[in-house]
Amino acid sequence: MQTTLKIEGMSCQNCVRHAREALLAVEGVTEAEVTLTPGQAIVTHEDAIESEALMQAIEAEGYQPSLA
Repeated sequence: MQTTLKIEGMSCQNCVRHAREALLAVEGVTEAEVTLTPGQAIVTHEDAIESEALMQAIEAEGYQPSLA
């Protein structure tokens, strides 16, 4: 399953790396492609993973996620 998130607040490639690592740390996530422009993440994960868990991981890094 894939979920696309819009991520606000990223300003550099270091932000992209932090967001990607946070998403990959969520159990059940198999891949996370994060881009600065546009600020988004395409996350591949098990069906049981709720989008809320993905958004919480991004929020913990200090960014503002929303469903795209």
